[in-house]
This record gives sequence, structure tokens and C-alpha cells, in this order.
Amino acid sequence: MRISKTYRGRIAPAISLVAALALTATACGDDGSGGSGDEGSGKGEITFWDNNTGDRREIWTEIIKDFTKENPDIKVKYVGIPIDQVQAKYDTAIDGGGLPDVGGVGTAYLSNLVIRDVLEPVGDRIEKSSLKGKLVAGMVDSVKGAGSSTDEMYSVPTSANNGTLWYRTDLFTQAGLEPPTTWSKFYAAAEKLTDADKNKFGYTIRGGGGSIAQALDAMYGQSGITSFWKDHKTTVNDPKNVEALEKYVALYKKATPSADVNNDFIKMVAQWDKGQIGMLSHNLGSYQDHVKALGEDKFKGIPNPSMDDGKRVQISSPVDGLGLFKNSKNKAAAWKFIEFAASHQSNSKWNESAGSIPANTDAAGDAWIQKAEPTSAAMKALSDGTTTIVNLPYYLPDWNTLSKKGNEPNFQKVLLGQMTAKEFADKLAEGLNAAETEWEEQKNK
Repeated sequence: MRISKTYRGRIAPAISLVAALALTATACGDDGSGGSGDEGSGKGEITFWDNNTGDRREIWTEIIKDFTKENPDIKVKYVGIPIDQVQAKYDTAIDGGGLPDVGGVGTAYLSNLVIRDVLEPVGDRIEKSSLKGKLVAGMVDSVKGAGSSTDEMYSVPTSANNGTLWYRTDLFTQAGLEPPTTWSKFYAAAEKLTDADKNKFGYTIRGGGGSIAQALDAMYGQSGITSFWKDHKTTVNDPKNVEALEKYVALYKKATPSADVNNDFIKMVAQWDKGQIGMLSHNLGSYQDHVKALGEDKFKGIPNPSMDDGKRVQISSPVDGLGLFKNSKNKAAAWKFIEFAASHQSNSKWNESAGSIPANTDAAGDAWIQKAEPTSAAMKALSDGTTTIVNLPYYLPDWNTLSKKGNEPNFQKVLLGQMTAKEFADKLAEGLNAAETEWEEQKNK
């Protein structure tokens, strides 16, 4: 929801941004999400929305089954939603009614839900539960920073991802190439592994849905710029980032398939798993897809390439979590499910299935993490001092729009030569700077 100047004018200056927008949420459609404050009986049926269904349906079915064994008086109704539809699904439910009791909530769109006042604060509940002191501090900070200006938590973190470069070890060995640990090695491999006449390519670039985050990783990773803002202006269109983007998009159709211009995550991963492309940039979440398609011996996943001096810069990945919705008539049962799902055993089980980094600190020492080499390497890179994270402004209500539908078509134009890298970066920066200015104005009222 964009906060228009007309809408801002209705808000009393003495009221904080979040509280003010909560009071006027009917401007976006009232679904009765304020709730009665009743915790409910702690029994009966609750509805859970999975914000990234697919292969994850199976592990959630298992966790729900485990939960029901311990809580036979609670029935959990599972609703799976594809990740590219989840924000629209929430928006529709807010406007028309029908929000769940519990829902998967990523930090990329958490701010939008908080501003529309549909989520229950969970900080106090965590402090009084078995989760107290058991959640990774960095993920907690990400959730707080993305959803609130008051240091409140509006979701319980469950996992984090990490930018990962997947590469075909068999193809690299055949070509006599070293692992693509640096950007220099990455570009050299992309060129050497390409034989377009035989439909073989060094890399697959993401041109469809989700392309902006991947492009930003390539920009900041090569430029070495370590902050998203400087003097209240975004660094997205810094000349170093523009230069990095130019080099990156130059791979299109030279070292990548031409179909990449329309490829989202699903198409990109499926294409790479066929075995004729050397490298793929995605995150830890596609690990199981690659294992099923290629087996464990033909590929590896490493943290995004570093610069030649060994320093690695990468953008922040969204933290996934579980939100408790205000409209729930049975918050007691809903919270029991959230606490169970975020507990050591369930959180470890879920993240092992997804290949992601668990939020529960007790899971960090579990044996599967050491066996899952990409996950283990990601955790090491994030903790050994070699990696600097550029924090994306998930707190901006407009962030998800700007980083997806608002600019993905423009990125496709860059790939097709219809827009320059500088024009793309300037356009993205223009929207970001406007959103940041508006946010700061509201915060200071």
C-alpha cells in the first residue's frame, strides 16, 4: 500500500506511523483484523498459510502431524500458497476478509502487513515461551528492522537463506577450471564453458520474476560498496554499481541461453538441472532440487563470489518466519503451533528439508548441517568475518513493489538492449529515494 500525500494528511502528527496507519486501516479495506483480543480456548481448528508451497508441503505435513500428536485437541488446516502469489493473497484477504490464524511471513513484505495492522506483536510471547533465548540474534534483528520502528517483533523467525552460486563440478573438472570462488574466476568460467552451437552455456541469468535481487547481488558483490544508503540516498546507481551491472548483463546470450530473459526461479532451476549449464545463482533453497536432478556428486554450492582480495559483499536475504494474525479467534492454539514449529526439533527438520539456515540456535549443532556442505559453507561465510552484508530496506512499505513488478520489466529491457544499465539503476534509485524520504517524513512526525 502506497502512502499517498492525501492519506498522510489525515494522520495526527503526535501519533506514531504504525499506530496512525492502524487507526486508518479502513482506508485500505477493513477485514475485522483488529480482533477481539480473546485468546480462545486453545482447542479447535486453526488455519495455517504456507508462504512458499511446493516441495515444502511434505515437510509441513509431517510437522503438523507431529504437532497434532502432542496437541490432539487442535486441528491445523494447511493452505499452500506459491511464493510469487503470497503478498497478493494477503492483500486480497486484508481487503476482503479471510486472513489465517498463522501465516508464513518473509521480511520482504513484513512491513506492509505491520502497517496494515493485521499482525499480533510476538515479542512478549517469545519471552514467556520455550523460545526465549533460542532464536539467532541476527534473524531477530532482521525481523525487528523490517517490521517495526519500535523494536517490536511481528513474526517469529524460522529460517534464513543465503546467496549461493551453484556450479557443475563435473563440467568444471572436464574444462580444467577452478571453483568460481571469485568474480574473476566466475567470468572466466562462464566464457570457457559456453559452446552455443552445442547448446552449452556457462551461466543462466535470471531475467523473469525475482531478477532484481539477483542483479543487486551481482552489483554490490563486484563493486564492493557496503551500504545501501549514503547521505539518505541509495547507492544503487553509484557508478561502480552501474559498471558492475553492465559487465553482468553482458553475459546474456553470450554465455547464457536466450530464454533467460523470461526465466523465473522455477524455470531457471529446471533449466540448470538438465545438465548443460555450468553455473546458477540462486539460494540454499534449491539444494534438494539439484540433488534430485543431478545427484550429490555432480554439483556444489558455494557462497557468492568474492572480490579478488577475498572480501565478499552480498545483499541481505529475507528472513522467513511465522506471523500470528490479529483476526484469529483462537490465538492460544495458534501460538502453540508457532512455538512448536519454531522449536529445536521441528525447526531443524524443516530447514534440513529446505537446505536453509535454522533460526533455532539449538539446531546449529545438528549433524545434518555439517553434511549439507552448501548450508555449512554459508553459515561459515556469514560468521568468519570475510562477508559484509548490505542490508536491503525491507522496512519500506514500497520495497516489494519496487524490487519486483515495478522494475523487473526494466531489467528485461536492459538484457534486450532497450535500456542502458545506468538508466535502469537511475530509475530504481528514483523510486527508492522517494520511498525513503516519505518513510523518514512519517517517522519524524
